[in-house]
Amino acid sequence: MTDDKKEKNPSEELNDNRGQDLSKVNTNEENLETNTQSNDLIEQIEDLKNQVLYAKAEAENIRRRSYEEADKTRKFAIEGFSQELLSVKDSLEASLGSDNVDNKILIDGVELTLKQLNTVFEKFNIVEVNPIGEKFDPNEHQAMSMVESKEQESNTVLNVLQKGYKLNNRVIRPAMVSVVKNDD
Repeated sequence: MTDDKKEKNPSEELNDNRGQDLSKVNTNEENLETNTQSNDLIEQIEDLKNQVLYAKAEAENIRRRSYEEADKTRKFAIEGFSQELLSVKDSLEASLGSDNVDNKILIDGVELTLKQLNTVFEKFNIVEVNPIGEKFDPNEHQAMSMVESKEQESNTVLNVLQKGYKLNNRVIRPAMVSVVKNDD
């Protein structure tokens, strides 16, 4: 009987071979599944790489367009102001272009031109700084000289040599002034 145990009947051998074949099939299926998953992951990685490259290119385009837009804004920021000043210049040229001009007419023309200029300044929030009689403010005034005067307090603006201007409450040119100095 020991010999019988060593020998297998054909159906048993077939069953053993099927088990081996099934394990090979299982291994092949697992390899195929793993390869499929690997291919899917590689495709996902490639898609993500492409998305990153696209996003970088898009960001670069946005940065470039923003720079160009900012550059145009700087170049043409005063376009409206410039157009308004053209009418003032036209008025001045017209007054100088006349051959036979009476002083009264010339003065009237200059006054009208000054009104035009003041209208432009108002429209663009340019305010005149004319501080006669006010306290000296180094943020808005530039002292050109000190003058002794018993009639006014020390550090008071006595005379304006050149008016100053503010644009939207920011000094664009300080007023040049003479300031009272009292030796008390």
